[in-house]
Amino acid sequence: MAALPSSATIFYSPSLTPFTAGQRSLSSPTRIRSSPRVLRGFHSLRHREFHCFSQNATAGGRFNSFSCNCLSAVSTTTLDYESIMQFTDGGKEVELRLRLKTGETLSPKDISVDADGTSLDVKEKRNGLLITLLETNQLFEKIMPSETIWYIDEDQLVVNMKKVDGELKWPDVVESWESLTAGMMQLLKGASIYVVGDSTEINQKVCRELAVGLGYSPLDSMELLESFSKQTIDSWILAEGVDSVAEAESSVLESLSSHVRTVVSTLGGKHGAAGRADKWRHLYSGFTVWVSQTEATDEESAKEEARRNKQEREIGYSNADVVVKLQGWDPTHAKSVAQASLSALKQLIISDKGLPGKKSLYIRLGCRGDWPNIKPPGWDPSSDTGAHPSFS
Repeated sequence: MAALPSSATIFYSPSLTPFTAGQRSLSSPTRIRSSPRVLRGFHSLRHREFHCFSQNATAGGRFNSFSCNCLSAVSTTTLDYESIMQFTDGGKEVELRLRLKTGETLSPKDISVDADGTSLDVKEKRNGLLITLLETNQLFEKIMPSETIWYIDEDQLVVNMKKVDGELKWPDVVESWESLTAGMMQLLKGASIYVVGDSTEINQKVCRELAVGLGYSPLDSMELLESFSKQTIDSWILAEGVDSVAEAESSVLESLSSHVRTVVSTLGGKHGAAGRADKWRHLYSGFTVWVSQTEATDEESAKEEARRNKQEREIGYSNADVVVKLQGWDPTHAKSVAQASLSALKQLIISDKGLPGKKSLYIRLGCRGDWPNIKPPGWDPSSDTGAHPSFS
């Protein structure tokens, strides 16, 4: 399986080529030329930070990671929705049309369009003031800044951006909760999602938000176990111990592994199956999101903590596809954590679009525990000699 590329947060400060706007006619396109400048720091949402990391196994079992700022569009986007006339996805390119409210004849200094690979800043001068029409550092996906052009069409500003991934359909110009939930449907291809982590409550609330947004069925392993056993998890632990609960949840996960279009919240703590490295055989059938609380105060510290976590192979959570580092917890922010999870999952799948199909193959072959190096049909893990090749 291909390793994920590492990524850095950067933005470009473009210089615009002046143009002359014709009266009630199309102006000459202006191409944006960009020079890079590193953006330092991280974004926050109501004084809480969400850092998400995706990981994928290389052939040698090692992991590479990348980070992304995944926040509500409210915190990263300033958007005058009244100015948007139309957004269209033309396949290789996306086009944004914005209404210009000035009634005066435009000159080059009246319009400012800045773009880089993930951001777009559009401003118009009105009555001597520079008004922001759109400002976001969370475009739905990456664009080619040097291929971005803009022009005036009567009372509209037209911004045309070429996508890095021409096959990916953009539901909207910005990465928001709405666009992520719509856009992930084409990427997940029905694959289920498992939410794991030390807190059962957090797992449950994030699971419900994801299920509602995606239109998936929400399933709660705690509710299933308590319904089956006719007792609470706490009383079960007192009566039979944590190992008994973990074994029972592992059986539940086995029964759910063939399901599609579900979001499953798992038990947290030592009694949960997901926290045990030897109980992941059926969790690999879907995409796993590890929601992990952290004491880190900045992005680099959170990334370093995630790297250490991944090296602790005895911790089952280290097998997760996506890690969301959460500083503090407030149930009212569950949707923001869910959005961060979808953003990281999107980047993971875009880096290897064969992953959903590989998950499906893993299920069809019986979830034998050979993820990510899937062996041919007939492989028996108990008698494996290492002679069989892996499926690509």
